[in-house]
Amino acid sequence: MDGRDSDGLKQRRLDNVSFQGSETASSVVVETEVHLKKAVGLLSGVSLIVGTIIGSGIFISPKGVLDMTGSVGLSLVVWAGSGVLALLGSLCWSELGTLIQKSGGEWAYLMEAFGPIPAFLYAWVSVIVIRPSSIAIICLTFAEYVTSFFPYCGKPDIPPKIIAAAAIVTLMIVNSLSVKAAARVQVIFTFAKLSALGIIMVGGIVRLAQGHTSQFEDSFAGSTKSPSTIALAFYQALWAYDGWNNLNYVTEEIEKPEKNLPRANILGVVLVTVVYVLTNIGYLTAMTSQELLDSNAVAVLWGDRVLKSAAVILPIAVLFSTYGSANGTVFSGGRVVYVAGRAGHLPELLSYVHVRRLTPMPSIIFTCCIALIMIGISNIGTLVDFFSFTAWLFYGSTAGALLYMRYTKRDVKRIIKIPIVIPIIFLLCAIYLVVAPIVEDPQIQFLYAAIFVVGGLIFYFPLVHFKLIKIDAITTYFQLFMEVSPSHRAPES
Repeated sequence: MDGRDSDGLKQRRLDNVSFQGSETASSVVVETEVHLKKAVGLLSGVSLIVGTIIGSGIFISPKGVLDMTGSVGLSLVVWAGSGVLALLGSLCWSELGTLIQKSGGEWAYLMEAFGPIPAFLYAWVSVIVIRPSSIAIICLTFAEYVTSFFPYCGKPDIPPKIIAAAAIVTLMIVNSLSVKAAARVQVIFTFAKLSALGIIMVGGIVRLAQGHTSQFEDSFAGSTKSPSTIALAFYQALWAYDGWNNLNYVTEEIEKPEKNLPRANILGVVLVTVVYVLTNIGYLTAMTSQELLDSNAVAVLWGDRVLKSAAVILPIAVLFSTYGSANGTVFSGGRVVYVAGRAGHLPELLSYVHVRRLTPMPSIIFTCCIALIMIGISNIGTLVDFFSFTAWLFYGSTAGALLYMRYTKRDVKRIIKIPIVIPIIFLLCAIYLVVAPIVEDPQIQFLYAAIFVVGGLIFYFPLVHFKLIKIDAITTYFQLFMEVSPSHRAPES
């Protein structure tokens, strides 16, 4: 699949080269090592986490948790509790990221602890389904809001898909050209969405001071007492927090990762938790819980009632929020492809770096191309729903990797060493979140998803383990065409 052991590739491959200006690909000069540039600081790191977590959901319809819990009080507890669980995860990932200072997140940690097969299965699911479909869904939401400003005729699904495709291509270009530019885009759009949510939070506090507190009187009345239903409510809220681990995908591009990685992880999750809780409170100062359940665009309804003529700010904020979230997903998702290609789990070409721009251009293009294909899938939302439980399967496995490396690497000095009870609690929660939806509502699609995960082994053994297929000529051609080179490998932890 990668042909990394081929003598022909070793002879033809252009290791550590720089293409000069308009010179042809045959004119190369040996220069310094090519590797990803460290361009992610503390601010851009926090922006990556916050900007990726906060998408369109908190603006459109945060009613799933309220519907499951049955009361305002318990729903706010679930939102806060989910933030705490995400914080526990970010603490675990902070120790892992400072112990194994490699990009790729879960892939790198599973590879280090358990070997290539679990790591490959994670890459298989993440690269083919989870990441590209998430990018597609976010960009389709962005497109729906764009088209709401411009009435059009013809088939209703064509213009949104065109706009979504254009958004993906734009993000692909930005992330391929410059890490710093992609990070700046993330900072700008994160600031814009937090400003909009700040309006809702401040407005909610003002309305509470004015006496709009009826929804918080006897707020736990009607709360569900079913443990499985509460678990599913946490599951829905945790889906809104998904992305808390994104900074670990770009560890090799973080400035001073031993300091900035844990700080950004903790600050990002705490900030999102505060924003989510206060935003939900703000909504309920302007509408009843039933009105919130009946609305498909809660932020728009809140704006109509509180901001009046200035309510147009919130739909625009949704555009900023979804675009910024998609940018963060492209930025981090391409790195899973990059590290998997570097280890031979995907074609080696996908691990190459542009010799001048120092970006993982092939992996970003590959991820975005799959996302473009996903736009054409009509039931993409259902696809993600049934694969979402696999995310927590791998989160739990990664927490297990941390516990395992506490034993196998007990003599290695750790920059951060969290109390062992934290990964144990996180692992138990992950197991419960994987099992609860299946027990509560067993469906054949969960079996199909499990078969897909295990089915990755059909490709692993012939293409990765035995390397039965060589693509040396294709690799060399694209290397010359795209001006990319194998990246310098980070030293083993």
